Amino acid sequence: MLAEQSLRDEFERRGRIWLRNAISEEDLELFDSAAATPATAGQRLEMSTSTNAALSEDRSLLGAVRCLAPEAMPVRIVSFNKSERANWGVPWHQDRVIAVAEKVHVAGYVNWTNKSGIWHCEPPQSILDEMLFVRVHLDDTDQRNGAMHIAVGSHAEGIVPSAKAEDVAETYPIETCAAKRGDVLILKMLTLHSSKPAKVQSGRRVLRIDFSSSQLPSPLSWHGRATEN
Repeated sequence: MLAEQSLRDEFERRGRIWLRNAISEEDLELFDSAAATPATAGQRLEMSTSTNAALSEDRSLLGAVRCLAPEAMPVRIVSFNKSERANWGVPWHQDRVIAVAEKVHVAGYVNWTNKSGIWHCEPPQSILDEMLFVRVHLDDTDQRNGAMHIAVGSHAEGIVPSAKAEDVAETYPIETCAAKRGDVLILKMLTLHSSKPAKVQSGRRVLRIDFSSSQLPSPLSWHGRATEN
């Protein structure tokens, strides 16, 4: 119990927790199956047999996340495969959009867009503050093959305008998110992050899974929220 409280305290302060070698090889094979998509800068995945199995109560990832957020459930999964065919970089930014079942005008939910037939919007900061984004590393990654960079603790700034993102990020310690296959990085949703193109031709697969403990105000609902287990 004390260990879990210490973990939560560190997470609230730094906005990130590393869980090294946290995913079993059996579970990694399920995530491999879920991530078997063409090389892309980010492809949303629907819940499948593989993802439902990998995110079930008796698997390693959900238990780890719930040490920080006991009511958390996955609400979006995105597959990234940085390779010689898809080698991108992104400037400092926050991810502030969620995927919902349909477009409904509710106060505080703004900046609506439709991506591949799915409605996205920016929710109130209160929703973003309690969300986590979790990166499951399926390949070893470091600065050479385009690892992500984070501004540690920058979630404390709240909403940061895009034009000020780089300046704000540089006031915080910058961490290169080097990882081994099976490592998990759990981040506060509003953490500023960036990445550069890979310098070597090697695949860098990551699954990003967004978690939330909140129900959206009716009639809004999460798009394809994972089934309760």
